[in-house]
Amino acid sequence: QVQLVESGGGSVQTGGSLRLSCAASGYTGSRYCMGWFRQAPGKEREGVAAYYTGSETSHYAASVKGRFTISLNFSQNTLYLNTFYLQMNNLKPEDTAMYYCAFGDGGWPWASPSLYNYWGQGTQVTVSS
Repeated sequence: QVQLVESGGGSVQTGGSLRLSCAASGYTGSRYCMGWFRQAPGKEREGVAAYYTGSETSHYAASVKGRFTISLNFSQNTLYLNTFYLQMNNLKPEDTAMYYCAFGDGGWPWASPSLYNYWGQGTQVTVSS
């Protein structure tokens, strides 16, 4: 059972930065996909970024490319506990949403929510103008 624990949301002004964290545990494989999604009120959940550990590739939505960066940190203490980050710079009011990290075995397209089996609890990001 994969467990995901998110942190790092908050409120910032336009142009500000935030870093979201997602601590993942419970997976014993080495190839998986970690994604970040967001959902604003009244809108569908959309993929923001994803990272594939097998190919070590990252993917971004056009709306955040150049502003957001997905990265990961392998824990030195526990082999299967990884923390994923979403660094968000130059935030805009349209980035306001609940952000979720998600875990999947892999596959394509990366931005399809159905690809992911496990989800974090969500963390709110609010950007004011």
